[in-house]
Formats: sequence, C-alpha cells, structure tokens
Amino acid sequence: MSVRRFVLAGLLLAGLPQVVSPQGASPPRRLTLEQALGLAVPASEAIDLARSGVDRAEGEERRARSSLLPQLNGSASFTRLLKSQFSGLGVEDTGGDPAPTSCDAFAPLPAQPIGERVAALEQSVRCVSRLNPFGSLGSLPFGRANTWNLGLEASQTLFAGGRLANGVRAAGAGVRSARLGVDAARAELTLRVVEAYYDAALADRLVAIAQAALDQADTTLTQTALRREVGTAPEFDLLRATVARDNLRPPRIQAEAQRDIAYHSLRHLLNLPGAEPLELVTALTDTAFTGVPTLAALVARAPDTSADQRVTVRQAAEAVAAQDALLRAARGELLPAISVLSQYGKVAYPSGGLPDWNDFYTNWNVVVGLQVPLFTGGRLRAGREVARAGLAEAELRRRQAAEGASLDAHAARARLDAAAATWTVSAGTIAQANRAYEIAEVRFREGISTQTELLDARLALQQAEANRAQAARDYLVARVRFALIADLPLDGGSAAPARSQSSPRPAQPAASTSTGPGFP
Repeated sequence: MSVRRFVLAGLLLAGLPQVVSPQGASPPRRLTLEQALGLAVPASEAIDLARSGVDRAEGEERRARSSLLPQLNGSASFTRLLKSQFSGLGVEDTGGDPAPTSCDAFAPLPAQPIGERVAALEQSVRCVSRLNPFGSLGSLPFGRANTWNLGLEASQTLFAGGRLANGVRAAGAGVRSARLGVDAARAELTLRVVEAYYDAALADRLVAIAQAALDQADTTLTQTALRREVGTAPEFDLLRATVARDNLRPPRIQAEAQRDIAYHSLRHLLNLPGAEPLELVTALTDTAFTGVPTLAALVARAPDTSADQRVTVRQAAEAVAAQDALLRAARGELLPAISVLSQYGKVAYPSGGLPDWNDFYTNWNVVVGLQVPLFTGGRLRAGREVARAGLAEAELRRRQAAEGASLDAHAARARLDAAAATWTVSAGTIAQANRAYEIAEVRFREGISTQTELLDARLALQQAEANRAQAARDYLVARVRFALIADLPLDGGSAAPARSQSSPRPAQPAASTSTGPGFP
C-alpha cells in the first residue's frame, strides 16, 4: 500500500508545472565607491559648465591682450558708377574705346567754314584729354565708370592711459577665478558621490534591519500562537503579537521605497541606466576608505582650514583684483590716447573689365593721432563711480566670504568630532542591545517574561542597529567633507550630515500597542 502511494505521488509531481528561473536576467552590477567616483566626472554637467567658464574667460583674456598688439586689416572693393555729376565736362568714361595715339586729324583748317572749325576744335580737345591720361582731366577719378580699390591698414596704440593693460589684468583675474570654479565643481561632485553612495548603502542596511525585525516579530507571533493553542498564553498576547508584527510591515515598505529613491539618485548622478541593478561593494565601516585609493589619499593629508585658502574666498579676492583693474582703466580714460595709423592702397580706373596690375596707382600715408577727452557729458565720471562701487562691493563680498569660511570650517570640525563620537558610542550600544534581546528572547520562550519585555528589547536592538548604520554614514561623509573643505564652496555639500528619512520606526508602535489589530 505504501509503494502504491509513493508511485501515485511521483506521477502527481511529474505532472505539476516546473518553475523555471528567468533566463537572460543580467546579474547586478557590482559597484565600488572608487568606480563611482571615476564614473561621476565624465557624467557631470557641473564640471562641463565650469570648464566652459574657463574657456570663455580665456577667450576674454586673449581678446583683451589683442588690443596691445598691432592691428592689420585688408580691404578690396569695386565701384560701378551709374550716373555722374561730371557728365558733359569731358571727363566721363568713354566706355572702353581705345585711347588715340595722335590728334592731328581733328586740327581745324583755315579754309573750313566757321561751324566746321568749331566742331573740329571740340573733337581735338576731347582727343587730347584722352591722349595724355596724366596731363588731362580724363585721368582723374571724377566720373570714372569703374573703380577698383585694394588696401592695407595697420594701427598701433602707443599710449592709452593704462586702459588696455588694466583690461588684461581684469581678464586674467577672471581666468583664475574660473579655474578655481573647476576645482570647486570637482570637490562638490566628489562629496555628492560619497553622499549618494553611502545613502544607498545606508538604505540597504535599513531595509535589512526592517526585514530582520519583521522576521523576529513573525517568530514571536508563531511562538505565541503555539502557546495559545496549548492554553499557556491568553488571547491578548496573541493579539498583541499580531499587531506588533503588522506594525512592522509599513516601515519595511517605506525603507524599500527610500532605498529605491537612493539608488535612483546614485544612478542619475553617475549617468547609469535606470533599470540596471546595482550591488554596492564598499561597506559602511570606519575602514571603508582603505579600498578607495582616491579618498584614502584625500583624508590622509591634513586639510588647510584657514579662511584665505577657501575657494570662495580666493574667488572673491580675484573679483577684487578685477574690479580694481577696471577702476584703474576708468581713471585712465581721462588721459590722452596716442596711436599711429598707416594706410596703403592701390586704386585703378579701368574703362572695362578687370584691370592689369600696371593700371593701379599707389596711395600710402602714415597718421599719428592724439585724442584728448574734453567733454563727454559726464560719461567718464559715471564710469569711475560705477567702478568704485564695484570695487567696494567686491571688497565687502570678500570680507563676507572670509567670515563665512571661518564659521564653516569651525562647523565642519564640530560635525566631524560629533560624528566620530557617535560612531564610537554606537559600537558598544549595539553589542549591549543585541545581548539584551537574546536574553529577552530566551526568557520569553521559556515563559518567564512577558511579551512587553521582548518587544522593548527588540525596539532597543532595532534602534541601535539603525543608529549604528546612520552613524557610520555620517562619520564617513563628515571625513570626506572636512578633507575637501578648502575646495568646497560655502554652500557646497550638506550644511549638516543629513539624517536619512528611511530610519525604521517600527518598534515604537509595537511596544506601545495594547489594543487589538488595526490601531497604529
């Protein structure tokens, strides 16, 4: 009979559909913090914007320097005359007829009538005007049908009251400030990557804590249900255990949602596909930087926390230098400007078609000019007032940045010390909470303690584990921020270590629940 049942069971199992693992599912991408830092730079729009600022500032500097050098311009033009005021004066273009070689045929004869002699005299004058282009009106540019001009113009500013040199100084300060902006963007990106990576790692840890608490509550509910079946536990204990288990489910769901948000933020920062699964390798421990060479070298050196070395203060100092140069340039506008100009040109007046090189005449001159501002309607005075106001504003901003940098450095040191102390204290707390829960679990299983004692022990353990994970995240981020403090802008990074919104809150309702299911 037993063999028959065995055969029937085998046939039944053979007919059941088999569960096949999904094919083609790619394994999660293992991502270390060092790899995340390497992926962040090419994907950062902030660094690209900072580099574009450097390119723009360098272009402005080259443009300012170009005003100190000679300027050379070439030109070419063709003019076609349609109607001239000189028509009828004998100087108009003949439309391409060849110039005569002799005018003897037009000479008037004494025997000719007076009318013919006048006409012959007029033709002789026209012929002479075309015969000698350098000695007649016909060679002049007046009324010429075609005019070709080729020219070169060279100019050099000899003295401008310091306007050009101070313009170069102001542009150079802009270049240095833009380069500091690239360093600040890199430092801020490093801090953002560290925060995003450890936020995701913290979210993983909080999900694991919430799941462990839910598993413990399930175990307690199972034990309470067995004790209820044998009559050693009242219905109230069963209801209490059920409510405690059910109250742990919403925090677990919230922790998973926070984890999804943290991973999405990390993918967005690294420009990774949104559907690609990730597995974070670098753990939340105080020795996490040993596997991250970039951060290990960074936190190993002592940072310079002096206000003068902060990137914001240095940029403010460059702004002061630029405004000072602009004020000097504005004052230089009161002084005369001396420049030299030379123009070299070739001009031709062909009767038709393109001219030959021998048809061109040469014009060449040199001009030394002096410009003195006598009356500008108050424009120069207004420019000096604007420059002085800009310099005063830049000085105030630099002073304000220095004060803010000093306060920020003090706050960063205080946050680091507090995070380190919290991390150290949490190590002993979690060990004691774990031991207390083990004892409470044994006492509850043996029936010598109440469920309230077990729930309180679970609450303490869960909170200690969450605090330990949060302390690790805060300590690691605070170390990186303090190491990068010289290159971080005053508003860069977090003003304080951010408390994760996914911290579990399951044990408080469970410990205080004394009613039936459905009460929060």
